[in-house]
Amino acid sequence: MQSFNPGRLKSARLLAGLSLREVEEALHFKVTYSSINKYEKGLMKPDNGTLLLLAEILKVTPAYFLEQNIVELGEISFRKKSTMTATEVAMIKEKTKDKVERYIEAERLLDVSPKFFNPIAGKQIKVAARAEELADIVRKEWCLGMDPISNVIEMLEEHGVKVIEINAPGKFDGLCTFVDNGIPVVVINDSFTIERKRFTALHELGHLMMRINADDHRETEGACHRFAGAILLPATVLKKAIGEQRSKLSLGELISLKEEYGISVQATMRRALDLGIVSPVVYQQFFKSIAGNKKETGMGSYKGEEKSHRLLQMVCRLASEKIITMDKAASLAGMDLSDFNAFYHNVPVGEDINFYSLSEASFANAWAEDEAQYSFDDVKTINPEYAGK
Repeated sequence: MQSFNPGRLKSARLLAGLSLREVEEALHFKVTYSSINKYEKGLMKPDNGTLLLLAEILKVTPAYFLEQNIVELGEISFRKKSTMTATEVAMIKEKTKDKVERYIEAERLLDVSPKFFNPIAGKQIKVAARAEELADIVRKEWCLGMDPISNVIEMLEEHGVKVIEINAPGKFDGLCTFVDNGIPVVVINDSFTIERKRFTALHELGHLMMRINADDHRETEGACHRFAGAILLPATVLKKAIGEQRSKLSLGELISLKEEYGISVQATMRRALDLGIVSPVVYQQFFKSIAGNKKETGMGSYKGEEKSHRLLQMVCRLASEKIITMDKAASLAGMDLSDFNAFYHNVPVGEDINFYSLSEASFANAWAEDEAQYSFDDVKTINPEYAGK
């Protein structure tokens, strides 16, 4: 029988972004700060009633406190960590850990886990410019070709990188780490624009893949920026599109590349500078001209999608094959049971699923007879016991 796991209580509290004092207040002082602290340290064990109260306040199921931790985060490369509070940092780490655990458990249950292959693992660079060369190697070895990458997140996951999108403060850019036996993890801010998500994910990939021998933090960041830009928009492609050398670039050209390759206008201009296509003077003049519009409002947007479907697909497969219960499936998906049921059955949240799913054979026959749609009377004919909502 599973027993209470103190670490899960602390994880749930950090996921909720609450301090010990705030949990005490939320419980209307029915459980003291001191007791909660002892629960988290394993010095005391809460009774079932207290567990139910804690589960309600922290928005988890009581079973969450009985589960064992599957993964531990390795050393984290955290961008802009210094500008965030300790509570914000802890919450981001726990959100990352929570989703990685659910992801790995789903893979384990299905016995599917893509292996991560780093074709530049043995190469070391000292200057940012060499990141261009390494990005070309990755594109070649991962068979990415020279066409636009339609979905960076799915591309990374196909190559064994776990990509986690989390709701986080705007000052959080991203982080990367390895878990367990070298599983790479990239975390990005879900509130970012689609172009920034793509660039940030590949910037973090640069941290994971490249061995950068640089004492200056700015050199390291510059190398990862160069790597991300080269993966999104290879040098040969950019030079073919806008030429080898230019005295000026129009916004129309930059927006066109943004909409096709999913790279921001500003990042493309930086690519042009790094590749010697424009001079530092032209580069500076451009940034002065858009100084009040760093978010590139009104400057087009990438037309594709930047989202992962893999975890949800695995969970639906597990539920469909009866490997796990619907409750467990909802938990792995990180959704409320009602929301997962609605997604799984493709019905509106709160709708009566029986309206759609009772007497499957009859519906199949109706479909075979080219029945276009089902009225309430149709459903009553198929399932006389259905009483409606």
